[in-house]
Amino acid sequence: MKVYLDNAATTPMQPEVLETMTRVMKDTHGNPSSIHQAGRKARTIIEDARKRVAEHLQASTGEIFFTSSATESNNMIIHCSVRDLGVKRIISSPTEHPCVLNSLKSAESMFDIEVDYLSVDGQGNINLDELDQKLQDKTKKTLVSLMHGNNEIGTMLDLERVSGICVKHEALLHTDAVQSVGKYPIDLSKTKVSFLSASGHKIYGPKGIGIMYINNENMIEAFIKGGGQERKMRSGTENVYGIAGFAEALDWLVENRKMHLDKVEGLRQYFKSKVAEQGLDIHFNGNQEQNYLSNILSLCIPKSDKSDLIVFNLDIHGICASAGSACSSGVEHDSHVLAAIDAPKNRKTVRLSISHHNTKEEMDYVVEKLAALI
Repeated sequence: MKVYLDNAATTPMQPEVLETMTRVMKDTHGNPSSIHQAGRKARTIIEDARKRVAEHLQASTGEIFFTSSATESNNMIIHCSVRDLGVKRIISSPTEHPCVLNSLKSAESMFDIEVDYLSVDGQGNINLDELDQKLQDKTKKTLVSLMHGNNEIGTMLDLERVSGICVKHEALLHTDAVQSVGKYPIDLSKTKVSFLSASGHKIYGPKGIGIMYINNENMIEAFIKGGGQERKMRSGTENVYGIAGFAEALDWLVENRKMHLDKVEGLRQYFKSKVAEQGLDIHFNGNQEQNYLSNILSLCIPKSDKSDLIVFNLDIHGICASAGSACSSGVEHDSHVLAAIDAPKNRKTVRLSISHHNTKEEMDYVVEKLAALI
């Protein structure tokens, strides 16, 4: 049996997305910056996609920009908020995605800024009282950068509360929403956010396309210089079929959100019940009762000869899983997220991330193989 349980790393494309992209690749070859008919056709596809993305986020079309990835978006947001908006302090957490953490290190080395990290508890929940306290010092303009849903352990941030804290203290707020966009409602007309990033291949869309939301009150200048595409915000000829695919994927996920969430949550609870029935010595990292991404299960298992190579051994049995972020899947030592939550050193962690394509039969198979490996 082949079982794909690495959807937090990347998702398979929905058939509707593939169909849309194939049609655009076949029928639309013009450069969107050209003023002739073929160029105007490509431009129309981009602007239609921008409008649909904006509607799903309750943002204005002028606040949505297309990039190559959420990594690019996060780099641009962090560096340009310092360069262009006078940010002198960034408050973040030790459990952010590597693209944010490494962007923070880069910005700290390039600019005269302070980077401060909030504490987290054993489930990865960020200390928001500490954030409130730190923001009382208003001597330095501050950007708060916190991810909406953790890609390794699934713990979710109370974005509305964080937004309220930042508004109260006049701080900018950036959230990496890669794991949550489309799967959970985000209404930017009600929850004030300065910047948001997302990626197509996490929402059943294509790789190589991301978005960046920039609130109209906090306009920054281009990070990538060139021909002035994306209203002079992100140069480079637009990925027309990728943009069309992103919008189609987001359309599909929003329209089918309840089905998707019900299916994924059902499989999550089914898997956990089977683990309990088997009496397996498996603990789960991250929140389990509330404020969690339903599709992510971070399993903490006893160390043994077989569990030391748990991802490899599962792969032998046709099960695709990961040790954490796909960006560091080849790294043997524990991730920075596990270190931050003080995960037990005598255990190994494997991440299973579920989609609506998975089945109970697949969950049974995975539990069976885990039982043999533990």
